[in-house]
Amino acid sequence: MSIDLSEDTITKEVQSTFDGCRDQRTRELFVELVRHLHDFARETRLTGDEWFTAMDFLARVGAVTTPARQEYVLLSDILGLSVLVDLINEHHGPHATDGTLLGPFFVEGRPSAANGSDISGGVPGTPMFVTGRVVGPDGEPVAGVRVDTWHSDGEGHYDVQQEERLHGRPAMRALLTTDDDGRFWYRSIAPRFYPVPVDGPCGEIMRAADRSPMRPEHVHFRLHADGYQPLITMLFRRDDDYLEHDAVFAVKRSLVADFVRHESGTAPDGTEVGEPFETLDWTFTLSRSRPPERRA
Repeated sequence: MSIDLSEDTITKEVQSTFDGCRDQRTRELFVELVRHLHDFARETRLTGDEWFTAMDFLARVGAVTTPARQEYVLLSDILGLSVLVDLINEHHGPHATDGTLLGPFFVEGRPSAANGSDISGGVPGTPMFVTGRVVGPDGEPVAGVRVDTWHSDGEGHYDVQQEERLHGRPAMRALLTTDDDGRFWYRSIAPRFYPVPVDGPCGEIMRAADRSPMRPEHVHFRLHADGYQPLITMLFRRDDDYLEHDAVFAVKRSLVADFVRHESGTAPDGTEVGEPFETLDWTFTLSRSRPPERRA
């Protein structure tokens, strides 16, 4: 290793320390990371105080990150990196439903639910009836699809943000399975637009940039089926004022849907509802899995 390194020679010296990586992809990622980080520091003439401020910021992001609050995911989202990675890697095909962000509020510990279940968890709000159908690239129904769904309540809060109110009880989220016709359906409550959390370090970025923290109203879906590529996506309310100002850059026109309001009466599941309610209906198209790459 060389000594007496200069501003112009240190980058290649650091990159060379990864020459021993057994995995070439690991080596490539770290070599390019070092190059871009060093170029950034040189181009912006980064000061020591600024770098220590950045390290303190990252430490504070880690300090508030929990299984229920993914501040690092939020940081990636508000910087547009999450969407960029998704765009780079999304190759579902021209007829498949577009994917978008997973978001920071997905949790693995969601309950399974039968089709037709009320997944609201008893949280009050405007009743919402969701009906979905999953098909393959040729329009064939796909049975046995594992469908995760989750969303906020009518005040824009997810269950993981309401520990005191719900005492850890899951609400407005479930894992369903499509029937032989590729269909799934459930009852919940209508979500609402909301701001991304701004009480932590990421909020400092939003305020410094004078950026809107708002996200348009949406419902999340994650679909997995044997023989098909997994799909992570959202459906956004068509008449939401924040469609073109999403704080995490996730809106796609192809995912804008009609949340239809109905007066009291018969719901899609045949039940009688004594108050106004909303319906959301969508067909999700999956792409078939790619064959595994052959290794020499």
